[in-house]
Amino acid sequence: MENVSLDRREFLKKAGVAGAAAIFLASPWLSVFSDSKYTDKSVVKLGIIGPGSRGRYLMQFLANNKKADIVALCDIYQPSLDEALKIAPNAKTYKDYRYLLEDKNIDAVVIATPLNTHCQIALDAFDAGKHVFCEKSIGFTMEECFAMYNKHKSSGKIFFSGQQRLFDPRYIKAMEMIHQGTFGDIQAIRTFWFRNGDWRRDVPAPELERQINWRLYREYSKGLMTELACHQLQIGSWALKSIPNKVMGHGAITHWKDGREVYDNVNCIYVFDNGQKLTFESVISNKFYGLEEQILGTLGTVEPEKGKYYFENVAPAPGFLRLINDVENKLFETLPFAGTSWAPETANKNEGDYILGDKPKSDGSDLMMDAYVEAVITRKQPVNVAEEGYYASALTLLGDMAIEKGEILTFPDQFKLDYLNHRKTVIS
Repeated sequence: MENVSLDRREFLKKAGVAGAAAIFLASPWLSVFSDSKYTDKSVVKLGIIGPGSRGRYLMQFLANNKKADIVALCDIYQPSLDEALKIAPNAKTYKDYRYLLEDKNIDAVVIATPLNTHCQIALDAFDAGKHVFCEKSIGFTMEECFAMYNKHKSSGKIFFSGQQRLFDPRYIKAMEMIHQGTFGDIQAIRTFWFRNGDWRRDVPAPELERQINWRLYREYSKGLMTELACHQLQIGSWALKSIPNKVMGHGAITHWKDGREVYDNVNCIYVFDNGQKLTFESVISNKFYGLEEQILGTLGTVEPEKGKYYFENVAPAPGFLRLINDVENKLFETLPFAGTSWAPETANKNEGDYILGDKPKSDGSDLMMDAYVEAVITRKQPVNVAEEGYYASALTLLGDMAIEKGEILTFPDQFKLDYLNHRKTVIS
């Protein structure tokens, strides 16, 4: 069997970043890309459980990885299987995932099914001796998330979740700069995800409505919180190296009154122990501002989705403009009511700089799937990657509970991992 080189330099080149030591300190899970060679297994045989639109998106990256072989597909919806076979034409197909798990030749699975099914499939996969990649949110409740994490630990199997920003070069470099103090003390983080659409998918027959549009119904999904917030909440805890302890929120159906059960408009405020705030907002009836995380420090601001950062103190204006401003300021200074108490704060016109010197080229999904394959090959769970996924899901679900109850909720002690006690020293 040929040697498999897991080259760290090759990864950094693909990610488009430099400075390996600093990068790996900011993102220790990237240590899965080592400089060693392994002969234990040259190709990972994968089963895809739920090759719908998201599942097939991930399959494309696996199909381009020479170390991955998609050998099995499982879905209860035949059109999804038919489309997936175009990517992996030699794969076996199943309607029941339990039969797929019985195949001893399968090393690992990718779970991209409706949220309410994640937990049982993942637990069964671990019990069957499979490594697990599970889309976010990993569980439908905090109890499910906790059970999945504990099963991962007791089984000794690899566990990844669909938090691709952990592997996005823009975010990796941004976090390195944040943790080095480049932008001063982080005081607040604003996140938002705006769309303008009903979030529906075409349904060929009425009886398939809930099967296809499962995201719109509380029986299967928690809507915008589990589908979108999970990504952005993880950014907040990554930047601040801790998790918020309290959350409050509100949700409503304000526009898409079409029989859906999940909100089309949500806001949550997460509060850290020192008073820092992390906010999440999503509206799907206006897309003007798109999506972004705005990480606000005393010396600067980072917008990792745009791949840009901005310092508070910008370069001085050209001499002529400064002269005009000085004249205007002197005129206003003669007025008795002049002063900062009434002067408006306008947005900074600073155009900023690109984190990686250019516009972003990848959202990290390809590198995330590469990392999953490498981890299965080396049998080495990347540092913190399971924990980051766990807390992102748990915080998402706690926020949903706060919205539903209309209360300020505290993160339950029974769902905190020992990992929190040493997290700061591990990634700082």
